[in-house]
Amino acid sequence: MDVSHAALLVTAGLAAGTVNAVAGGGSLITFPALIAVGLPPVPANVSNSVSVFPGYVASVAGSRTDLPRGRALWLLLPTTVAGTIVGCLLLLATPARAFELVVPFLVLGATAVLAFQDPLRRLVGHPADLAPRRRTVTVQAMVAVGAVYGGYFGAALGVMLVAGLALVLDATLARVTAVKNLLSATVGLTTLVIFALFGPVNWAAVAVVAPAALVGGYVGARLVRRLPPVVLKTLIVVFGTGIGLYLLWRALR
Repeated sequence: MDVSHAALLVTAGLAAGTVNAVAGGGSLITFPALIAVGLPPVPANVSNSVSVFPGYVASVAGSRTDLPRGRALWLLLPTTVAGTIVGCLLLLATPARAFELVVPFLVLGATAVLAFQDPLRRLVGHPADLAPRRRTVTVQAMVAVGAVYGGYFGAALGVMLVAGLALVLDATLARVTAVKNLLSATVGLTTLVIFALFGPVNWAAVAVVAPAALVGGYVGARLVRRLPPVVLKTLIVVFGTGIGLYLLWRALR
C-alpha cells in the first residue's frame, strides 16, 4: 500500500466515522475507497465491516448521555447479536446478487418512513398511545431485521434503525440516534468476531481505516447533540435518499 492509498483510506475513515454517528451510511464512503485501492468486492466488504467498528464505539461514547435508562434497551442486544450472525452467515454462504437488488429499496423505504414520520404516526398512533407489549414486539422486530441487514452489508444501517425506532419510540431524535449508535456498535462487534475468524479480512487496510473511523465517530456523535432536530432529520433523509439511489444505480448498472 503506497502513501496515496493510505491517505485515501484515512480520509474515507474520518468521513465514514462522522457520517455513521450522524446518520449512518459511512460504509458507502469506505467501501468504494477499499475497492479503489485494489481490494476485490468481498474482501473489501468484509474489511470494511471490521474497519468501521471503532467508529461505532466512539459514537456510543460521544452519545452515552442521551442513552435511555432501563432494562428495555439492553434486551435489544441479544436480538441484535442473533440477527447479525444470520446476516454474516448469509454473506459468507450465499450469492449477493439477489440481496443487492433488494437493498436499495429497503434503504429508500426506511428513509421515506423517517421523512413522513408525522403522517405515519397519525396512522399507526403516537408511540405514547401504543400498548407496551405491542411497542416491545415492534421494536424487537425492527431491530432484528436491521441486524440481519447490518451483518450482510450494513451500509445505511443507521438510517434504517433511526427510521424504524423514531416511529415507535416516544423519544427525541438525539436519543433515538444514541440508541442507534449502541445497536450499530453491537452489530459491528459481532461482525468483527465472525469475519476475523472466517472472513477474508485485509488487516493492512483495517489498520489504516479503523483509527480514522474512531476519531470521526466521536466527532460526529458530539455534533449530533448540537444539531436542532429538524436539521438532524433533514440530514438523515437527504443522506439516506442519496445512499438508496446510489445503491440502486450500482445494482442495476
